[in-house]
Amino acid sequence: MTIRADLDERFDEILTPASLAFLARLHDQFAGRRHDRLDARMRFRKRIENGHDLRFLPETRSIRENTEWRVAGAGPGLDDRRVEITGPTDRKMTINALNSGAKAWLADLEDATSPTWANVIGGQISLFDAIRGQIDFVSEEGKEYRVTAEETPTIIMRPRGWQLVEKHLWYTDRAGHTSPASASLVDFGLYFFHNAQALIDGGRGPYFYLPKLENHLEARLWDDIFTFSENALRIPHGSIRATVLIETISAAFEMDEILYELRDHAAGLNAGRWDYIFSLIKNYRCRGRSYVLPERSLITMTVPFMRAYTELLVQTCHKRGAHAIGGMSAFIPNRRDPEVTERALAKVADDKRREANDGFDGSWVAHPDLIPTARAEFDAVLGDRPNQLERQRPEVSVTARELIDLSGIEKTVTDAGLRSNVSIALRYIESWLRGTGAAAIDNLMEDAATAEISRSQIWQWIRYGIVTEEGTTITHALVESLLQEELRAMQRSGSDRFDEAAEIVKMVALEEDFPTFLTIPAYAQYLVERPAAIAA
Repeated sequence: MTIRADLDERFDEILTPASLAFLARLHDQFAGRRHDRLDARMRFRKRIENGHDLRFLPETRSIRENTEWRVAGAGPGLDDRRVEITGPTDRKMTINALNSGAKAWLADLEDATSPTWANVIGGQISLFDAIRGQIDFVSEEGKEYRVTAEETPTIIMRPRGWQLVEKHLWYTDRAGHTSPASASLVDFGLYFFHNAQALIDGGRGPYFYLPKLENHLEARLWDDIFTFSENALRIPHGSIRATVLIETISAAFEMDEILYELRDHAAGLNAGRWDYIFSLIKNYRCRGRSYVLPERSLITMTVPFMRAYTELLVQTCHKRGAHAIGGMSAFIPNRRDPEVTERALAKVADDKRREANDGFDGSWVAHPDLIPTARAEFDAVLGDRPNQLERQRPEVSVTARELIDLSGIEKTVTDAGLRSNVSIALRYIESWLRGTGAAAIDNLMEDAATAEISRSQIWQWIRYGIVTEEGTTITHALVESLLQEELRAMQRSGSDRFDEAAEIVKMVALEEDFPTFLTIPAYAQYLVERPAAIAA
């Protein structure tokens, strides 16, 4: 492994010769298989574009029908997950999460983190210090932040997905070929190498969230990485626990199989609602007008295809002894407008009440002020129980067709909804370029997943010439005009990254080609290190 970047303060504590050697071993063993899986993703997408319909795999029917096998389940400190807070790993956000009162913290190196070099390694330093109880932070204004909570959340780290690379670390294989390292292996490897034993000694870890898996073969790859890593560092087999985000449409058809592949390390599945919607649009974007979705605010968890997905997830998890974790509530309380906050908290309560009554064992929030609302709904159902694994949901029966059935959904698109998508995509990407991957926009905590929905809907609405409720036909020229209007309005904020953000929006939403993830071209071409991009 070769470092192609400057080392900031304390970076040498993470990028040690021993940890880099461990990363090299991970790449020796698994870099080739990662490329194979990415190639398989591309072939699979082409099959769907050409008319192949998703189905439950006939070749794995025996796994689904075998009622005997179970997963490892919750590890120490992970029995009760009724409210989990999510967020990036800069020092201030780490301290806020540890003080939040949540049961678990999704320490996010993926969608909520802009992968600047400072954020990637700075996040590892934050986690290193948090695990050892030695983290503090002083803001530029002189405000001190310290961990004051008597009980802190269990840390569940989310590495970046398989599709991403880390351009500041390069791997040379045995044949002498050099390429950027896998971001997944870098994030997992550094965290595991430095913290696995400390987490075991503390009785809470090491635990991971696995993002954007598309099938059980990708789960098998992660399980092999876990086993290899445990053996390499002489960690007892099964110490790792992983919760898989079911946030791709194909993974929804292989939930049993994903848990089976990870059964020695699996703790649960999570209903990653925003990426799931993006995945459906991405894979079915060329399959006709029947697969065009309405604007994002109308795609609730109660529409038929989302309802089928979450019902099947709870049933599958509890049948196998795994936790079912619900989706994100991303509202940011508005202290200047109590009425807006009151209405939003009522919606959060409704969402969490539905999840708790459906059998979910816990759920996500993006802001500490949402924790009391979410916890109250789960407390009302769980009481003193840490979870509700005993709810087997035998009455649930979900067909393959129901998972992709968009009939009966109101297909409303408004002028305001189109403008909102343009604005969110532009403002989020600009924030991401500045090094902030969790951005407060219009009272919501937006991350890469919601920006993906915004840009993919724009692309699809243009393709099919969707007419808004007001009678406006959505065209390439119209969207470009709206983008220029938003750009002029935003440039008054003083940031110099909006022009670059606008170019990225054009690339991922207006060109004929459809990049699989906006972060791939954005990272390769636009994420340039600047002092303003360095996280606290």
